[in-house]
Amino acid sequence: MRYIPITDADRAEMLARVGVADVDQLYADVPAGKLLDGLLDLPRAKGELEVERHLARLAAKNVSASSVPFFVGAGAYKHHVPATVDHLIQRSEFLTSYTPYQPEITQGTLQVLFEFQTQVAHLTGMEVANASMYDGSTGTAEAVLMAHRITRRTKAVLSGGLHPHYAEVVKTTSDMAGDTVVALAADPTGTEDILAAIDATTSCVVVQSPSVFGRLIDLKPIAEKAHAVGALLIAVFTEVVSLGAIEPPGAQGADIVVGEGQSLGNPLTFGGPYVGLFATRSKYVRQMPGRLCGETVDAEGRRGFVLTLSTREQHIRREKATSNICTNSGLCALAFTIHATLLGEAGLTRLAALNHEAAVKLADRLAAVPGVGVLNDTFFNEFTIRVPGDAAAIVERLAARGVLGGVPVSRLAPTAGLDDLIIVAATEINTDDDRAAYATALKEVLSC
Repeated sequence: MRYIPITDADRAEMLARVGVADVDQLYADVPAGKLLDGLLDLPRAKGELEVERHLARLAAKNVSASSVPFFVGAGAYKHHVPATVDHLIQRSEFLTSYTPYQPEITQGTLQVLFEFQTQVAHLTGMEVANASMYDGSTGTAEAVLMAHRITRRTKAVLSGGLHPHYAEVVKTTSDMAGDTVVALAADPTGTEDILAAIDATTSCVVVQSPSVFGRLIDLKPIAEKAHAVGALLIAVFTEVVSLGAIEPPGAQGADIVVGEGQSLGNPLTFGGPYVGLFATRSKYVRQMPGRLCGETVDAEGRRGFVLTLSTREQHIRREKATSNICTNSGLCALAFTIHATLLGEAGLTRLAALNHEAAVKLADRLAAVPGVGVLNDTFFNEFTIRVPGDAAAIVERLAARGVLGGVPVSRLAPTAGLDDLIIVAATEINTDDDRAAYATALKEVLSC
């Protein structure tokens, strides 16, 4: 029997205070089809050994990203993570604590976060970065809220090249806050006129580059139009390695830069945990969510680190907080920092070049397959192809032949009417044999 420490009277009092009649009303925003109707169809009890064997059988059905030619991206990327990273993050002097409630005692944690912030600021071309967010999608939603606080407006314009999952997180957060979101239609060909959507009521414009379709976006004219009407430009990325090759968003006029740092130091891990990167200009630092670590000296003049700014509700009055984030992705940020340190500036630039080279070679091979077209005229390590037929079915048939060929756009944006598009990613892990296997398998699938 479960022990439930509240009585019916306690529950009734809490519901009355919240202002709902019953517990079910707390889930009113969850679509009805997503709610469970009754218990899961699972046995009431199983022995530990039986459970282990059953889960092992289920796990065996998965195809490891390292065991087959792998070209899946769309926000999460397979890169080589040096064994040094895993070794170092498990050392006691580096392994980060959950949340340092007496932060200055944990100098190791603060120094790592300070170095992390420095790296993110350099990569994005911004003046200040925080000590990480949960991931890129929630970081984007926080950036929109931050822009609303700065501009005192409540309308966000989302580019059609923004990852649909990121857009959905922004919409959910904005809906709860009563803000307005203008989301442009999916833009695989790079033809949207986002400048026309910016007006004097716009708080911020959210643009992803490279876009979810892989297209590189010139942010400068968008920044100029946004600034002309008093709005901010939020630049988003999902592939941080791209910053080793392209002009940083800060140099293109972005006011807030946010993205996903998973590509450095962090494996795919079935979608998380990941690490959100967040940077801005110093004049906006007091509106930045999360935490900020700074460098100082102690009473004896020795170098030290302090928690300089923490605007989350655990540390200050809730009504003054800029975010309800309760922690940062500390261990993932540590892995990011170690990998970035091992690479250095020259190493990251070389890694970016290898990624672009791999993507160009793959695009050339796939474009030679009859019936296949590459949509992009610009890309980093990811691009979109058009196939004759249902892309989702083609991806499944490729998987049956031992090639994980990408992400069908219909999986990310099922209502966009782009059922013949596949987003394909290539990184430094892909070999010539992998690319040949993809092209051969795709040719076979399309000829069936």
